[in-house]
Formats: sequence, C-alpha cells, structure tokens
Amino acid sequence: MTALDLSSPVAVVGTGTMGQGIAQVALVAGHHVRLFDAAPGRAQEAADAIGARLDRLVEKDRMTAVDRDAARGRLHAAGSLGELADCSLVVEAVLEQLDVKQELLRALEDVVDDDCLLATNTSSLSVAAIGGVLRNPGRFVGLHFFNPAPLLPLVEVVSGFATDVTSATRAYEMARAWGKTPVACADTPGFIVNRLARPFYAEAFAAYEAQSADPATIDAVLRECGGFRMGAFELTDLIGQDVNEAVTHSVWRAFFQDVRFTPSLAQRRLVESGRLGRKTGQGWYEYGDDAERAEPHTAERAQAPAYVVAEGDLGPASDLLALIREAGIPVREDEEDHGTRLVLPSGGQLVLADGQTSVEFRDVVYFDLALDYRRATRMALSASQDTQPQTLTEAIGLFQALGKDVSVLGDAPGMIVARTVARIVDLAHDAVAKGVATEEDVDTAMRLGVNYPLGPFEWSRRLGRSWAHEILDELHQRDPSGRYAPSLALYRHAYATDKREGTP
Repeated sequence: MTALDLSSPVAVVGTGTMGQGIAQVALVAGHHVRLFDAAPGRAQEAADAIGARLDRLVEKDRMTAVDRDAARGRLHAAGSLGELADCSLVVEAVLEQLDVKQELLRALEDVVDDDCLLATNTSSLSVAAIGGVLRNPGRFVGLHFFNPAPLLPLVEVVSGFATDVTSATRAYEMARAWGKTPVACADTPGFIVNRLARPFYAEAFAAYEAQSADPATIDAVLRECGGFRMGAFELTDLIGQDVNEAVTHSVWRAFFQDVRFTPSLAQRRLVESGRLGRKTGQGWYEYGDDAERAEPHTAERAQAPAYVVAEGDLGPASDLLALIREAGIPVREDEEDHGTRLVLPSGGQLVLADGQTSVEFRDVVYFDLALDYRRATRMALSASQDTQPQTLTEAIGLFQALGKDVSVLGDAPGMIVARTVARIVDLAHDAVAKGVATEEDVDTAMRLGVNYPLGPFEWSRRLGRSWAHEILDELHQRDPSGRYAPSLALYRHAYATDKREGTP
C-alpha cells in the first residue's frame, strides 16, 4: 500500500496550533484539505490563519505566489462532519481527553467510507484506547507530529494494538510523501521521543533539588559541555512547565508509577505557583524587558598544573591527552597503568565521572562527560568537602588552560551530562528490546524530535557498549531506589560484548 493519491482529500478535525500545522503540511504537499471544528466559525478562522502563513512563505521566497493561490483553492472550512464523507484520511487533533476523542471517532466512523484512514495526533494517550471504540480499529493509527508541524521533520507513526500493518504502512508512506521523516513505533507510553527524553529533564531537576548547582549552571553544562541545543530548564520554560510536567506525569502513570519516570517535586511547586515559563513571564528564569539574564557559576582563574601523570587512556575522554599537550602542559605516562585517570602534582586525582562520589576517596575531583572535548567550551567538576583545595585549584587551572570555562558542582555522582546520557542510552536499549522501535528509528527520532546531538545508540557506540551499564550500576549502588537500576536489555548488551569481544 502506497501513500494517498494527491487527488484524495484529507481532513483535519480540531483547529488549534497542531491542527492548523498538520493541515498546512497536507495542503503544501498538494492535497485538498478540509478543516472542521465543533466551535462555530473556528474552522474558517483557522483557514484564514493558514492563508496568512502561506502569504509569509511567499514574502520569504519559500513559496511562489502561484503555488500559494493553488493551495488556498484547495483549502475548505467544513461546516459539518458530513462534508468529510469522501476523505481518504481524517486526522483528529482535538483536546487530549480520551472521551472527547472517542466520541469524535464514533461520529466519524458513521460518516466516512470503510477504506478511510483514521488517525490521531495524540502525544500522551494510548492509541489502542482511543481507537478501541471503533467498529474497525484496524484502520486507526497514531500520527504524532511535532510542533510546529510545518517546520519540524519528525512524525511518529504509532501502531495501536489493533492497527493493521497496511494502515500503518499507508500512514508511514503518506508522511514521507508529505516531506516528513517518519519513524515507526509501537503504542507505548510516550512513544519514542517523550519516553526517552524524560531523563534529560529529570536528571537536571534532580541535580538542582540536590543543590549540586543552580539552573543556569546546569543548563550551561548541558549546552556547552554536553552539546545539547538547550538546557533542561530553559527548554521547559519554552515548552511551558505545565505542559512538560503533564507529559512526565502521563508517562509515569502509564508505566504504573515506575520510579525511572518519577516527576520532579521542584517542577510541581513551580507549576503550582503559576510560574509556567515564557508564556507567564517567569519560570525557572525571569522574562521581560527588564529581566536580568541568569549567568552560570564560573570559577575564577587558577594556575595550571606544571604537569599531569596519565594512568590509562581516559576512555571516552582520551582526546584530553592531546589537548593537554597542545596547551604546553607535559603529560607523563605511568607505565604500570593503574586505571584511567590523571594524577595532579598535588597527588590528587582527576577522574571522568563514573557514578561514584568524591567523598568516597581521599582526594578526587571528577569531571563530566563531553560530547567533544576539543569543541566543548565549558567543563563541570565535582568535589567533596574532603577534597584538598590545591587539587581542585589544579583541576580548574588545567581545564582553563585548555580554553574552557569551569563550573564547580557539589559532590554529584555521575555529574550532569554523564548520568543523563547513561539513562537515555539505557531507556533506548530497553525500548528496542521491547519492540517499541528499531535502533535506527530511535536515533532518528531523538535527533530530529528533540535536537539531540547524537542518537542514544550513536552515543552507545562512541562511549563503549559497557559504559552506560557501568555508570548506572555505580549510581544504583548509591541510590538503590531503582531510578538508576540498569535495564536487563542494557545488561545483556554489555555482558554479551564482554563475552564475545573482551571488555571494551
């Protein structure tokens, strides 16, 4: 089964932001599009708004006036569901309430032909539950577009428990024909993106709640060290704290309150206080013309160490050795190779975040995982109250000599980037093992859906297949709540690699 023929009209029911966006995508692809909304006059208002956006595309030379006029001619505001009778596809984008969506689908099934594909744009509800009221649930599929739909390329094509393979294939090929990048996934809470993205927010909020660092510092570390487009605090302010928290709660409840998806109490208090982010002028940060930009904590200048001793190759941080030499700092190599760390002139150790805490050792400073140590502009360090001041000073001076700003956190096991990436990798392996999606589709979804610099499996291959398991196992020993317990899928992945190839 191929994509819908362009001569086939499609319909969108619900004319909010997502409904309008989906309608615009279908319209620009060449379909006749019919808009319907239960509120009188709303469909025509939406059609006018879409027309205005097409005008702006012409002004920006992204569309010709001829194409715009043709598209306008294909757009129709329907006055009743009956006008959707000959549509080959109907996408509902109404309120995220199960009963509302089910009532609409019952009405649609009485109107459209038996071969009409029915779809939902839900981001949080079960596709199986929504379509369970249909006489023929096999033709019902999830089409989760991302906002703004005309700009963002990803579409999650979700097969419910009863969805026919032919229906899912039609939806997949249709999304591709519309110029989108579809990924196929099973009907699981959060689908791919909203399921695997939870640790990005959760670990940042947990570090804040543990008073490891303030929001501006955590965001800066995620951006400037981890390579993420935005930090968790600024991103949730943009999304809306109420919206982000609602998705987190939905996933948590759907997984029977699995501790891995536990919502943040700090975010709950923010929502309760009405500080929802940019749309209210205040969230984690303040907004407005007079608002002062929150700056991350950055350490004062410190003297670089006269030399460092390298024990081992530093694993995922091995690029640091070349950078240190390029900065003119001698690197002495310990031939006995006691591990993977740097020893500073003070005798203290500088160690890549491994899930352990500085307080467990006599004199250790941890440094965070970076997407690219050469390109990173900031490095996070973690020390305890027992760390010798000279050791911390030398560690700060070393990274400053490499051209990095340095942020010093409290004694944070797993730091910020390392434990976030480890948890994302773990959830990704767990999802693939449970048939949610393929590795390729998971990586595509996370890069395109939330702009991650790497997909989880790309990270896993780069860091070594046992890396995520090892750091989560250490974290789990220190926090046995289950939040960091490695999944069976990740354990199997790491163990099988060790057995076949030797420890990475």
